[in-house]
Amino acid sequence: MSTNSSAFTIILGSSSMARRQILTEMGYEFTIMSADIDEKVIRREKPAALVMALAEAKADAIVSRLKSTAQFEAEAHSTLLITADTVVVYEGIIREKPSSKEEAREFIKGYSGGQAEVVGSVLVTNLKTGKRKGGWDRAEVYFYNIPDEVIDSLINEGFTLNVAGGLMLEHPMTLPFVEAVVGTTDTVMGLPKALTEKCILEAL
Repeated sequence: MSTNSSAFTIILGSSSMARRQILTEMGYEFTIMSADIDEKVIRREKPAALVMALAEAKADAIVSRLKSTAQFEAEAHSTLLITADTVVVYEGIIREKPSSKEEAREFIKGYSGGQAEVVGSVLVTNLKTGKRKGGWDRAEVYFYNIPDEVIDSLINEGFTLNVAGGLMLEHPMTLPFVEAVVGTTDTVMGLPKALTEKCILEAL
């Protein structure tokens, strides 16, 4: 159940199709801006600290770009900016988007018959007040054995290069090999619904 959004507008600071889908499912209308930051220069040891730092950096970049436009003051009065980030943790190692098809294949073969943890952040910035409310969530995904031919098909489609850890849970080829999700699937997909709703309410 979405908060009454007639009193405010939303900018989704992400080019992720999954995040667009989730925010639409939540009943919100929104526009899209991508941050276009170099995520590799932001490093943190802890997954939760990393995804929060990246969500903040994305918000900073978009706010900076918006402030350079003439209509910022007119539009900011009732606008919330939502940024987010997701990483996969496998055997204690933080995984972001694969840098190549070879790395994506290595990632997915590792998940086969095993499990991975997904850590995702949400940050909501009120453009009028500057108030920011954010948090992070986690989920665990357990997999059956994934055949090599399925892994090859996933790699060749190219989508795995655009998602954290090469893990695209919602893909029709991936779903049959998911044994269980401990947590919510929207967290795995990149935008935890309950956390997003909470942050929106707190940022207003």
